[in-house]
Amino acid sequence: MQIDGKHIVITGAAGGIGSALARSLAALGGRMVVSDMDQANAEQLAAAIGGLGVVCDVSRESDIQELIKQAEAANGPVDIFVSNAGFAAGEANHAASASNEVWQKNWDVHVMAHVWASRALLPGMIERGDGYLINVASAAGLLSQISDAAYTATKHAAVAFAESLAISHMDDGIKVSVICPQYVATNILGLMTDAEKAAEIPGVISAQQCADVIVQGIQDETFLILPHPEVAEFTQRRGSDVKRWLDGMRRYRASLLGDDGKIDLAKIFKH
Repeated sequence: MQIDGKHIVITGAAGGIGSALARSLAALGGRMVVSDMDQANAEQLAAAIGGLGVVCDVSRESDIQELIKQAEAANGPVDIFVSNAGFAAGEANHAASASNEVWQKNWDVHVMAHVWASRALLPGMIERGDGYLINVASAAGLLSQISDAAYTATKHAAVAFAESLAISHMDDGIKVSVICPQYVATNILGLMTDAEKAAEIPGVISAQQCADVIVQGIQDETFLILPHPEVAEFTQRRGSDVKRWLDGMRRYRASLLGDDGKIDLAKIFKH
């Protein structure tokens, strides 16, 4: 797909992957609408790239509907919608210890936000026989994230929903991609100092490096976009021998335990 002239909407764009991706797509001629709960930074980014900034809480369907309404009023039909917003909360103790509120927020942000955007956009895209839905999930949606069952479960659901979109609507002329990065040096990690984010840490890529891979994937119309190519090998290993994979993950989890017996995810970046 050629980016030049396309009307593109990105959620969760005030920082991290969303911001880097917005800048990259704008540089290729995309007509950008960027949204985030952080109004000031969304508007600042929009001004810098000549786009439109819109406040949007993707955990509310009405906000997504309003975002699309404002985007279409400014630029006409949406060509590409990047459902990127996400968060990570972790869990206090055992795998079911996160509160109902945390589980519900994970579900709304990581699954229903994709559903609501698709629900608003699909009728028009089907009628035009064209459009591109891009859902940002996570490598956790193909594998697992230690100490965050809610994040893992909902990211798996996000991947499954993207597959359903592709199966049902690629014959309607609609393109679909799902993006599954592993560790990216953004605030969502919540475990790294500014110095660590700027350093070269094995397995951790910058938001711009991630955006570069995503842009290439969009241009190639790739369904499964893997900013960390090693995730493909990990996924194959998991599928070929689930017991061995689970045993390995249990050993890895044990290596992350702190002196207090709780998971210390900061150890991920010390290995």
